[in-house]
Amino acid sequence: MSDKQFKILDTHVVYNGFFRLEQYTLTHTLFNGGWSKPLTRELFRRGNCVAVLLYDPDRDEVVIIEQFRVGAVLQPERAWLLEIVAGAIEPGETAEEVAYREAREEAGCEIDELIEIQQFFTTPGGSSEWITLFCGRVDSSNVGGIHGLDEEDEDIRVSAVKFDEVFQMLEDGKIESGIPIIAIQWLYIHRDKLRAKWLGLI
Repeated sequence: MSDKQFKILDTHVVYNGFFRLEQYTLTHTLFNGGWSKPLTRELFRRGNCVAVLLYDPDRDEVVIIEQFRVGAVLQPERAWLLEIVAGAIEPGETAEEVAYREAREEAGCEIDELIEIQQFFTTPGGSSEWITLFCGRVDSSNVGGIHGLDEEDEDIRVSAVKFDEVFQMLEDGKIESGIPIIAIQWLYIHRDKLRAKWLGLI
């Protein structure tokens, strides 16, 4: 049996609306031995999600989206964030299917080839959200405009930006959302090899 264990003593739903908030009372084993005292923590229940960095290796462009985010309203000047395409996995969908669907809905793009970058928790201190991050090959020559689904109240501005400019935006602190920061840094590391592969140079 693992020496890392926890016991849930009580749980109940605090709020169930657009998102779900649960409260847990639990105890867990300590590194120095024994068990912690009972802890009460709120858990923001968020289903598994997908994000996809849309990249055109021919034009060396990244598809960037901009939209209003309620999570940033306490810093009003930052309420519209530069991000990459992302969305929740609905029942019966695979992560790959979500990547293709969200690329069409949020950016008007068709993905030609898809590779998985990594899977990770976004904010495990209080949220259950688990992200599968992809890179998708697209043709960015006609990318742009306003996209999103009316029934989801989406208002998304889409742009195709040269990679060097996108990376400079990151360096200048203009990209402030964690998932696109991870994705762009990944592309910075792997861009030459990825372009060579997708352009048939290796």
